[in-house]
Amino acid sequence: MKITAIEVTRISIPFDAHRPQPDEQETTYNAASPSLKRMETLLVKVITEDGLEGWGEAFGHLSNAVTEQALVSLVAPFFLQRPAPATQQEIAEVMQSAEQALHAFGRSGPVRYALSALDIALWDLLGKLQQKPLWQLLGATRHQIERYASLVSYGNDSNEVALQVRRAYAEGFRTLKLHETLPAAIAAARQALPPDADLMVDVNCPWSREQAQAVASELRPLQLGWLEEPVWPPDDFLGLSLLRKEGVPLAAGENVDGDMGFVNLFESGAVDVAQPSVSKVGGITSALRVFELARQYRVKVVPHCFYYGAGMLATAHLVAALPTDIKMEIPWVTFEAQLYPTLPQSVSFSLSDAPGLGYEPDPAVLNDYRLSLTRVNQQGVSHHV
Repeated sequence: MKITAIEVTRISIPFDAHRPQPDEQETTYNAASPSLKRMETLLVKVITEDGLEGWGEAFGHLSNAVTEQALVSLVAPFFLQRPAPATQQEIAEVMQSAEQALHAFGRSGPVRYALSALDIALWDLLGKLQQKPLWQLLGATRHQIERYASLVSYGNDSNEVALQVRRAYAEGFRTLKLHETLPAAIAAARQALPPDADLMVDVNCPWSREQAQAVASELRPLQLGWLEEPVWPPDDFLGLSLLRKEGVPLAAGENVDGDMGFVNLFESGAVDVAQPSVSKVGGITSALRVFELARQYRVKVVPHCFYYGAGMLATAHLVAALPTDIKMEIPWVTFEAQLYPTLPQSVSFSLSDAPGLGYEPDPAVLNDYRLSLTRVNQQGVSHHV
């Protein structure tokens, strides 16, 4: 059963974060930024000669055009006319072959993100081939998982932050993550929440070692679940390991260089919580290697997930394979349309028993919010806008 075609669909769905109108002049590539009103994603569909389809998702957000080009010109052609893997081991083998063939173009960045999408799609195909949901293929002992709310940034406005965390708590979320950088705004959130709420903060790598140390000292009394990516650059693992001495749990991993980057992260003793991001790290295959590494180094794993496509579904299945206290991150926004209309939106939900990822994207949503569609097969590349 050969892979005969690969389709790459780039879509952008507007969302409402229920916040004041942002400054239109602001420019940023942070997916949680106040300036963003739409969220892009890059979906990949792998098609076999007998019509079986597997879906994946590549990281990119506002840089999706770059990842899209990597998919179309480099990654997709590598997989064409190859047999669709029939076992987990075969997926691992073909992905290693792809990484070795393409390593000269970077071990991280757009090529890695593109490979992540292909890996997820191959796992979806495998589940459909074996007629098993992904959580079963991964050996999960549960299929009930709980989400946690990953809030967008509210510009460090303490009053707005307090209002929004109360809203999220009222919706049933007992674990929340901020994207603020000022201690006053973070403290306002903590004060606005009841004691049973867990609070984390993702600051997206803004500070030097010295700045991070000063802020961490100020945040220590708030008893955060973790402080995420506090140090610039993100691969300053020594800086992170020194910062851990401040007594605030640290999380990182979204931006490391594939699963091998986690070896360096763990060897440095840099984090309390590891955060592989399935659509960035190399897909499900790489995420599973990170899980095993984390077990060896006794580091807690909570996957990163600021997606709404196949990467989000893959994350849900991966979370099911982790200990029962691990929750799944979701962007806490209201999308104009749901890519998976039948996927439960409740805080706690059960994964589908349907094979593979368990859900198929809504064709109407794909069509209505599509920015581009590219099909790669033996005849070449065809573009449909």
